[in-house]
Amino acid sequence: MQRKILPLVIAAAVGALSFNAHASGYRFGSQSVSAQGTADASGAEANDPSTIFYNPAGLSRLEGTQISAGATFVVPHSTYNDTGSTRFVGSPTGGGNPSDYVPSVKTAPSIYASKKINDQWTAGIGLFVPYGSKLDYGDTWAGRYALTDVMLKSVTINPSLSFKVNERHAFGFGVSAEFMKAELGQGVDVRGTIAQLQSPANAAQRQALLAGIVAAGGNPALLATAGDGHGSNSVKDWGYGFNLGYMFTVDESTRFGLSYRSSIAHKMKGSTVWEFSNSTTDPVVNAALKTASHRVNSAALVKLRTPETVSGNIFHQFDSKWAGMADITWSRHNRLGDLLIEFPGTPEGAEVIRQQWKNTVRLSLGTSYAYSDSLTLRAGIAHDESPVVSAELRHPALPDSDRVQYSLGAKWKLNDRSSIDVAYSYLDFKDAPLNYTNLCNTLSRTCTGNGETTRGLSQTHISLLGLSYNYKF
Repeated sequence: MQRKILPLVIAAAVGALSFNAHASGYRFGSQSVSAQGTADASGAEANDPSTIFYNPAGLSRLEGTQISAGATFVVPHSTYNDTGSTRFVGSPTGGGNPSDYVPSVKTAPSIYASKKINDQWTAGIGLFVPYGSKLDYGDTWAGRYALTDVMLKSVTINPSLSFKVNERHAFGFGVSAEFMKAELGQGVDVRGTIAQLQSPANAAQRQALLAGIVAAGGNPALLATAGDGHGSNSVKDWGYGFNLGYMFTVDESTRFGLSYRSSIAHKMKGSTVWEFSNSTTDPVVNAALKTASHRVNSAALVKLRTPETVSGNIFHQFDSKWAGMADITWSRHNRLGDLLIEFPGTPEGAEVIRQQWKNTVRLSLGTSYAYSDSLTLRAGIAHDESPVVSAELRHPALPDSDRVQYSLGAKWKLNDRSSIDVAYSYLDFKDAPLNYTNLCNTLSRTCTGNGETTRGLSQTHISLLGLSYNYKF
């Protein structure tokens, strides 16, 4: 048996790589409640400090000192139906479909502040959650050798500056400090490995295992009913990047924006722990299984880069009531290739997660309507591509697919200084078939993996409910 990476890392990597405010993947809510109301089409509107995320040049449009604090509540609904997952020896994995494996609700907070320094310079800072995930499939579902559970958390701090050249041109710049932490669990296919040891080619390994159990006073007969082992992993890292923005104001009614958000390199470090104590009722047999598996508790290392994004957006005020806006964002995923998970200080080969992602485009259209002096209504629609190329490259840690987002929102002006934004979005994902095979197996000494094939169909839709409070000093 050979060590297998804990898809915690997969989730951390995959989540980080696919998740930003405009990209598909582990998109954790929205980075702005006001923007959410237009399906994030409002990059060129720049009417509150959350423009720090979408286009820092928009800070030049804000007066005085402003603050915006809010949260998006993510309510996911997902189902998975297995269609024949197998062990590396070809037999069914057993187990069933997971139930209640997504949380009932998760929260993505954000807070932004801006201050106009003079007629040309405006400073700001933002704190937001760019991506996140929590899945708990359980230890008995059919795909447990790929993943049992995963949690991904992140937070980004983004100080920014804008410079207004004149009434038409403005530029913005920001730096990002991004923290990411991930935890994950995964089954170890003990039963499949024992079955493979019955072949003549593996006779020596089988005899060594039996002899070790007998010498330690254990009962080798328990191997016939041995259950899974389990691995858990925890990694974390800080990474750094930057974002740029430009805004061109045609006139009082129309403006265009361009923005760029850099990739962020992460060198995620942590630990891997393997557990075989519940494989049988005999501690001696369990210890022998762990020794034979070559799985030792050790460090874990994953190197990755989040994709850079380029956005173009437009805003136009049609009349005193109606405004329209649009955004198109390109995300560069294709240079990721396969993901390698390493185990420093051990002879174990790396886990290779096959991805071969493609670049993606997100297109959003939005509108706002000034119903009264105190109430503005918003709506938007967006189509968001997934970087996942096929069912053969779709892992249970990221059963992602193309989706359409429908959004409604409103801003209620409480007085001259304060206002409240609310938004609701419904994300409808295309059905996502899985047919992912790990190309290693538990007997290999040059790589890490269970060699399982996870086959099934994932179906998902998500509701987002946002609420924020804005104040002008």
